[in-house]
Amino acid sequence: MPSRDFKRTDRVGAELRRELGLLVHAAVRDHGLPSVSVSDVEVTRDLDWATVWVTALQPERSAEAMKALKELAVEFRRTLSRSMRLRRVPELRFKYDDSVDKGERIEHLLSQDSLRTPAAAEDQNED
Repeated sequence: MPSRDFKRTDRVGAELRRELGLLVHAAVRDHGLPSVSVSDVEVTRDLDWATVWVTALQPERSAEAMKALKELAVEFRRTLSRSMRLRRVPELRFKYDDSVDKGERIEHLLSQDSLRTPAAAEDQNED
């Protein structure tokens, strides 16, 4: 029986991710918010809460985007209640997903390291 619960939460999370992706895209366009996208949605087993992970194309404006999304959460939930076939739509919690930022930082550090590595090897060969 527990596997059925997990499958249901996965299905609800995937549907929420699709629907919220459209709603967030429309909010960005209509309200002039910084460009953000929904990267993942995690739903609790009892379907009371959904954590919505978002990424921003402009990380320096992520705080502004998160504040606006939190203010729009009630409106999003109301819209979801009309479009989804759920008895009760989960409460939405928006959180910033900084994994893309971290990945870019690691990539930048690795590219810097690869630029230094050939020079260091040449210095060792000269000795």
